[in-house]
Amino acid sequence: MNPALWISKTGLDAQQTNVSVISNNLANASTVGFKKGRGVFEDLLYQTVNQPGGRSSQNTLTPTGLMLGAGAKVVATQKDFSQGNVKTTNNSFDMMINGKGFFEVQMPDGTTAYTRNGQFSLNQNGVLVTPGAGYPIQPQIQIPANAQSMTVSEDGQVSVVLPGQQQPQVVGQITLADFVNPSGLEPKGQNLYAATAASGNAQEGVATQDGLGSIQQGALETSNVNVTSELVDLIEAQRVYEMNSKVISSVDQMLNYATQQL
Repeated sequence: MNPALWISKTGLDAQQTNVSVISNNLANASTVGFKKGRGVFEDLLYQTVNQPGGRSSQNTLTPTGLMLGAGAKVVATQKDFSQGNVKTTNNSFDMMINGKGFFEVQMPDGTTAYTRNGQFSLNQNGVLVTPGAGYPIQPQIQIPANAQSMTVSEDGQVSVVLPGQQQPQVVGQITLADFVNPSGLEPKGQNLYAATAASGNAQEGVATQDGLGSIQQGALETSNVNVTSELVDLIEAQRVYEMNSKVISSVDQMLNYATQQL
């Protein structure tokens, strides 16, 4: 069987995965704190017919050799953690990280997850939680029920004004976490990430210190997906898919010709 069929088949598979990554980016173009992904491609093994540098005569060597590739595959989906745009909401429970870092979230099993989505709200106990599943942020911040206002400073200090008091009262401190390799984090859905051996251990700290970003209250970080760029990538992936399909069609015509004429 002609090897070009199998080579083009790997190209089709790779572009299908590429389109899936692009479609996920476009689907989350409005998701707060979402970080776009991209497919990482590699060529497959090569069949070595003539080795480069092989001896062609007593005094000469082959300059290039003859090696036939076996196609391509997607080996990774890499997250881009570049900063998204600022969306002002004027909601005191909305926060964004301007710079490096992640909010820490306590999961039901006791482990810690990480997120760039600062779209928080209060649960029935007055604890700051994530908007979807209601996971509390870590360390836990509880807002008194009679608090008249809440203020979060750039370094994450949370204070409230209680009835009959003029001076704000500090009720907690939001800490941030950072990683040596954020691209190694495992996406868990719900705008959450989990640490892995590739990301390294979380390095916790106070916002604005040790290279961590600042916390901006009343604002959210939008998705860093560039819709125009994704549509261009989608067109390119579609054309590459079509070209691989054309190769399969051409090989099929060649085989058909050989079977009809020989």
